[in-house]
Amino acid sequence: MTTTDITLSLPGPDGTWEPLTLRQPTHWPTPTGPLTARSAYAAVPVAPRHDADNVPGAPALIDWDATLGMRQRIWDAGLGVAEAMDTAQRGMGLDWDGAAELIERSAAHARAAGGTIAAGANTDHLPADATPTLTEVIDAYRHQVEVIQRAGARVIVMASRHLAAVATHPEEYAQVYESVLADVDQPAILHWLGPMFDPDLTGYWGSEDLDEAHRTVADLIARGADRIEGIKVSLLEARREMDLRAELARRAPGVRLYTGDDLNYPDLILGDGRHHSDALLGVFAVVYPAASAALQALQAADDDGARRILEGTVALGRHIFAAPTQSYKAGVAFWSWLSGHQPGFQMLYGMHSARSAAHLIEVFRLADRAGLLLDPPVAAARMSAFLQVAGYRP
Repeated sequence: MTTTDITLSLPGPDGTWEPLTLRQPTHWPTPTGPLTARSAYAAVPVAPRHDADNVPGAPALIDWDATLGMRQRIWDAGLGVAEAMDTAQRGMGLDWDGAAELIERSAAHARAAGGTIAAGANTDHLPADATPTLTEVIDAYRHQVEVIQRAGARVIVMASRHLAAVATHPEEYAQVYESVLADVDQPAILHWLGPMFDPDLTGYWGSEDLDEAHRTVADLIARGADRIEGIKVSLLEARREMDLRAELARRAPGVRLYTGDDLNYPDLILGDGRHHSDALLGVFAVVYPAASAALQALQAADDDGARRILEGTVALGRHIFAAPTQSYKAGVAFWSWLSGHQPGFQMLYGMHSARSAAHLIEVFRLADRAGLLLDPPVAAARMSAFLQVAGYRP
């Protein structure tokens, strides 16, 4: 059976059913050498063991073959892996013990594969309801930094819920970050995660006024540029990101602005003719074949081709990251299951229930439209099974 022979009947929002004939899979080129046009990382999910409890409060039991296989595909596409981030359900089903094992296993796999890896340092081994002192927050960060560096990964200093809960002034954030950065063995990546991804981070950097937070971040980076490789900005505000990267170009030349904007990434990565963003994106865990092809086009000075490829993924990305944004992980896991990358549509902490069946059906449609159903027969069989389980009857 050819791919064009595969037709499914799918329900629409109004309850009517329409046939969808799957398109031929897109041939996404594999790079023959390093991708140098941009520095690009995908924040990658984890696959739980399908036979584990996978409910709130249950231990995080990971399917290591599936989880490391996801990372190998990212490296094969020429991208780096951003490990143990929020896409991997960090602090949302994946505790520090699980994250530490994930970092160690993934970093060892990266060494064998020749892949690039950076991993998140946080304070989440402290009790969730703890109210630590600033010194205790610093010590908690340092503990995780040591684990990451011993594993051989670059450090990403993640936004800390504990710090957000106890720090009240920008100077306190500066104190903590400067102390942590003093211990890194290579320049680190900072991470500004907006409350749409994690409401507990509201007011990060000491103010809910984003202009004031912007000034705090820019000053911190300008003072510590020798210890900062870049900053990932996940605010879903393209103009603010563009303003910050232009300011960093003036005040901290060489420090990268990694876009974490899963809605507006094509324009930000391509740039405005003077400045561009690099990429550290959760959406790249889904669109990595196209992202790799776009970066290859950029490297060949084919900016129009790169734009065309990236824009072809935007509808899928915007749907997966639609409000409530923090539920995006369910769409990523659903696509991973459709693609045969994990044996079951399950997530740690039961988070596969965070999106409706109707939302996930649209993920399937848009992935097909983007040429990102990588194995259409497998995707079609799994979609048919999902519709039955979800109670849909034509």
